[in-house]
Amino acid sequence: MKMDSNSTKKLTLVSLVLMIFTSVYGFNNIPRSFYKMGYAAIPWYILSGITFFIPFAFMMAEFGAAFKNEKGGIYSWMEKSVGSKFAFIGTFMWYASYIIWMVNVASGVWVPISNAIFGTDTTKNWSLFGLSGPKTLGILGILWIIFVTFVSTKGLDKIKRITSLGGSAVAALNIVLLVGALAVLIGNQGRLAEPIVGLSSFTTSPNPKFVGDTIVSLAFIVYAIFAYGGIEVVGGLVDQTENAEKTFPKGVAISAVIISIGYSLGIFMVGIFTNWASVMNTQGVHLGNAGYVVMANLGYALGTAFGTSEAIAVTMGAWVARFVGLSMFLALSGAFFTLTYSPLKQIIEGTPAKLWPGKMGELRAGMPLNAMWIQATIVCIMIFLVAFGGDSMSKFFDILVAMTNVAMTLPYMFIALAFPPFKKNKAIKKPFEVYKSYSSAFIWTAVVVLTVGFANIFSIIEPAIDGDIKTTIWSVAGPIFFTVVAWVMYINYERKIES
Repeated sequence: MKMDSNSTKKLTLVSLVLMIFTSVYGFNNIPRSFYKMGYAAIPWYILSGITFFIPFAFMMAEFGAAFKNEKGGIYSWMEKSVGSKFAFIGTFMWYASYIIWMVNVASGVWVPISNAIFGTDTTKNWSLFGLSGPKTLGILGILWIIFVTFVSTKGLDKIKRITSLGGSAVAALNIVLLVGALAVLIGNQGRLAEPIVGLSSFTTSPNPKFVGDTIVSLAFIVYAIFAYGGIEVVGGLVDQTENAEKTFPKGVAISAVIISIGYSLGIFMVGIFTNWASVMNTQGVHLGNAGYVVMANLGYALGTAFGTSEAIAVTMGAWVARFVGLSMFLALSGAFFTLTYSPLKQIIEGTPAKLWPGKMGELRAGMPLNAMWIQATIVCIMIFLVAFGGDSMSKFFDILVAMTNVAMTLPYMFIALAFPPFKKNKAIKKPFEVYKSYSSAFIWTAVVVLTVGFANIFSIIEPAIDGDIKTTIWSVAGPIFFTVVAWVMYINYERKIES
């Protein structure tokens, strides 16, 4: 009976596509991309889908099928394909990316709170003890980390409800964007707020920083790759898929097309009701609040398109911003409580116990309590350094987003580099293969690694070329620091083994 039950629960093509879509697609990537590039972001999403998303997803599928019984996740994939040192440094980089994500979100979570309460982002005016906006958000971020870590060590049953509620609310945002944009288009009799002036609208950004600067434009690929993040989850879905040999490649390809079109359509929809110059290129708009500015403008545009008074249109905008703020706060809170312990637990359980110094590797009641508090301390220190070394609010969020994008995309290079050795190792049983030959695996690995590598290089050097050395330093500081930490930990582990 148990076997029959499991067989009926196999993923069909439609359910597989939906699962990949919900794991990868992120609403906030749309307004942020429009803020940075306008319609010109669309081709980069399509290019990144072809050179990163589809080939990398197929690699994850092959890894996942071959190592479906391994507990260590990506560590096991790399360790059995390349070696334990490479695997540990790569996995530690992957884990460290979540630490940097926490640094970003702990300070940024106050923007949705402000929108939920006031209907607009007022954080630049917030002040504790006479401190400026970035420093105030830094202090609040530190308090948030301590609170989340404390609650996470006590149990997460209630938090899981917040996660599911937030996920549903964010899913609803996509519907609001689509329906609202179409309504504005009808109300304005087909006129676009951001007009399309031939092909140049899709090749030239309205953002002056991107005009005529190839390096800046290429650096945007990191945003597109980051938007496709979460794709590693597909590795565990192969053995759960019905007729995987045929269904899985088809499902990944369809998902990639839908997600690429979803992002491209979303960016275009924003242009229906948002004029870049008059809405995005104004004081106080930055990467941290771009999503709320765009959605508040949707409420305002709906009102004006159907002839309401200015006051009513402004009120409509404020209420849409409140809905977005509450939705994003619930989603970020749920993700935060989960990511406080989940990646840490996975890396500790998947790697040799002697790698972890002192009592850091201990699990109590299934939770890495000691490691969680060490993690919280590191995050708090990083928040403090970024916040109190920052200048304006816009620069503060530029640094946080740049750090997160680089940190969360670099580990993909490690995983991809392990793929050719994995294909070459005949001792590893491969029940599912998309890349039938070693040469095809090698070529597509090169495409993925070069896409991610060059995108990160351009992303890192671009601020420095414009004289913004601080953003460049912070973009590489986190990954370099955690690589050195991983290296030192592994050397100490080797010494323990030898002795």
